[in-house]
Amino acid sequence: MSPATATSTDTAGRRAQRPRADALRNRERIVSAAREMFVEFGPDVPLDEVARRAGVGNATLYRNFADRAALVHEVVLAVLSRTTDRAEEAAAEEEDPFAALSRFTHAAADERIGALCPILSGGFDKDHPELCDERDRLEEAVHGLVDRAQTAGRLRSDIAVGDLLVALTQLTRPLPGIACPDIDQYTHRHLQLLLDGLEAPARSELPGTAATLEDLRRHP
Repeated sequence: MSPATATSTDTAGRRAQRPRADALRNRERIVSAAREMFVEFGPDVPLDEVARRAGVGNATLYRNFADRAALVHEVVLAVLSRTTDRAEEAAAEEEDPFAALSRFTHAAADERIGALCPILSGGFDKDHPELCDERDRLEEAVHGLVDRAQTAGRLRSDIAVGDLLVALTQLTRPLPGIACPDIDQYTHRHLQLLLDGLEAPARSELPGTAATLEDLRRHP
């Protein structure tokens, strides 16, 4: 085989291995549509409806995701990753640590972090290595935001990361099939009420003890 032929063969091989740009766009559109529909209707929404909203055919959806479990896995991974990115951006760009925490909390709502709740309650591999790595990355980022705000005396000292994550997921958890077109504005109103209650100095004494991430793992 001549050097020119070998080079041509190697290039063709790399092209075959690397997904085309349109294929990547289709995959991203499917994941985005699935995330939206899981929020609106729950994780059991028909996959052909997901394909329709994504603007692709059923064959394209199943070429990317063999079954519902594979699609759910990718949606959860995407939500975790994007939410972690928002936490890291807030920490890097906000000088006031409580402003960084507030920015992340509202951004996490926009990323539909609460949509994970009904998805994770079903038959789902929560211990998949990819998901564990992304969850650890998110927890580390949120820990950093909380620690920084408490060290600065801007966040009340009687709460822990688990308290924030529980409140955040509960306040952003979607109601499947809800018809209210302005639900996002109410979510952000309620999140702001939460943040007002978290800011130091504390205005009341909380019952019980602060919830840590270890507490949450013991009580799934």
